[in-house]
This record gives sequence, C-alpha cells and structure tokens, in this order.
Amino acid sequence: MASDLDFVEFVVDQMENAGAITYRKMFGEYALYCEGKVVALVCDNQLFVKPTKAGRSFIGNVVKAPPYPGAKPSFLIEEQLEDKDWISSLVRLTEKELPKPKPKKKSKRKSGKNT
Repeated sequence: MASDLDFVEFVVDQMENAGAITYRKMFGEYALYCEGKVVALVCDNQLFVKPTKAGRSFIGNVVKAPPYPGAKPSFLIEEQLEDKDWISSLVRLTEKELPKPKPKKKSKRKSGKNT
C-alpha cells in the first residue's frame, strides 16, 4: 500500500525544527531528507528512521522493523511522532551521524546515432 501525501507532509511538518527537511517520492513511498541526507522513509504510512548509535541512545527502547520486504530494519516511530520536539531531535541526531551522500557520477551515454 502506498503512503498518502497528506501523511508525508504531516511527518515533514513534525520534523521542521530539525533543519532543512525535504521529501522525494520513490516507488509509491517516500524518502525523507534532512540537510540533503536520507534520514528516514515513509512506507505504508509509517515512519522508519535510519538506525544510528545516537538515535538508539535517544530513543531508548527501540522498535525495529524493515520499511519494506527485503530492507534492513530501521527504527519504527509510532506514538512519538505526535511530539514535534522529540521527532525533530531524533532527526537532527540521526542526520549528524550519517555520512554525506556520495557525489553522483555523470552518465556516459552514447549519442543516439547508430553507425
């Protein structure tokens, strides 16, 4: 089941104090970015935050689950999503611990002419 854009926008709104939050639709679900780093996924209208040591310490008793079949488990955030300060703090801590994204390589496409 794909996530609703209304839910994604609610989640992004809850995280607004963490920094520059953006989102991108991917295969019917959404990747959430903080300062250009993927920090979370929204799948089936549930929030999955990337696991980090700082995040684990902050959450305490974590619930881990894969956001989609075959994915590595992430921190499943449920009731705490209603607490704007809490979720913003978690996202900020997560972003700081994650590495910067690798620069994208330019595609080396051949011209469309056949010879």
